[in-house]
Amino acid sequence: MKKHVFAVLGAGTLWGTMGLFSRGLSGIGIDAGGMILVRCALAALFFAVTMLLTDPRGFRVRPGDLWCFFGSGVCSLLFFSYCYFNAISMMSLSTAAILLYTAPSVVMLLSLLLFHERITGRKIVALLLAFAGCCLVSGLGGGGERLTLRGLLFGLGSGVGYALYSIFARFALDRGYGSNTVNFYSCLLAAIGAGAIWGFSGPAAAMFASWGNFGLCALAGIVTCYLPYLLYTFGLTGLETGKASILASVEPMVATLLGIFVYREPISVTSAAGVLCVLAAVTLLNLRQRSTAR
Repeated sequence: MKKHVFAVLGAGTLWGTMGLFSRGLSGIGIDAGGMILVRCALAALFFAVTMLLTDPRGFRVRPGDLWCFFGSGVCSLLFFSYCYFNAISMMSLSTAAILLYTAPSVVMLLSLLLFHERITGRKIVALLLAFAGCCLVSGLGGGGERLTLRGLLFGLGSGVGYALYSIFARFALDRGYGSNTVNFYSCLLAAIGAGAIWGFSGPAAAMFASWGNFGLCALAGIVTCYLPYLLYTFGLTGLETGKASILASVEPMVATLLGIFVYREPISVTSAAGVLCVLAAVTLLNLRQRSTAR
C-alpha cells in the first residue's frame, strides 16, 4: 500500500512542474497544441520501450476495449492538456492548478447525470466549497487575481478532462490491462489527435532546431507526462480512485510554491482562502467516495 501512496504523491509533485515546462516550451515557439504533441509523443515512445523490455504482450488490445483508451487519450489527456496549457498562459500557475482541481465536483455532476447517483448533503457542501474557491481565486470575491471568462473556462475545462482520465483508466484496468498499456495508448492517441488537429511539422521543427530545444522537449515529456502517468496509473492499481485523487492534490501546492519562488507570483489572502476552499472540497468529496466504496 505504501508504495502506491508514494507513487501517487510523486505523480502529483511532477505534475506540479508542468507550468514551468509549458512556459519554457512556449519560449521556443511551441504553442499549446504543439506541447501536447511533443509531451505525449515522447511519453508514448518511452512507454513503448518500457513495455518492450518488461512485457511485450502489453501491446495487445481487444477491439471492444478501444473506447477505454480513446476516452483516456483523446477525451481526457488531449482535451485536459489543451485547456490546462491555455489556462497557464492566461493566469498564475497556482490559479490554473486550483481550477484544475475542480475535477471531483465535475465527477459528482457527471455521476448524477450518467449513473443516477444521488446527491448527498456532503456532496452539496463539497460542490459549494469548490464553487466558492473558484470565485476567490478568480478574483470574484474581491482582492484576488482577475481572470477573463475565456481563461476561467479553460481552467474549468482542464478540470473536466482531468476528471475523465481516472474514470477511463479505471475501466481499462478493470478489464485486465496493465498500467503501461493504459499509458502507452492514452499518450499515443493524444499525440495523434494533437498532430491531426494542429499539425506535426511546426512542433517537430521547433524541437529539432537545436540540441537545447530537443533536451527541453525530452525533459518535458519525461517529467510531466511519462513519469507522472507511470506513477499515477500504478498507484490506481493499489488504491481507491478517491484516495488517489486526494493524494494527487499535492500538485496545486507544488505549482503554487513554484509560482511564488520561481516567478515571484503574489498570492493574496483571498486567493489563499480560495486554495483552501477548493482543496477542502476535493478532500471532502473524495473521502465520501472512499467510505462509499468500502
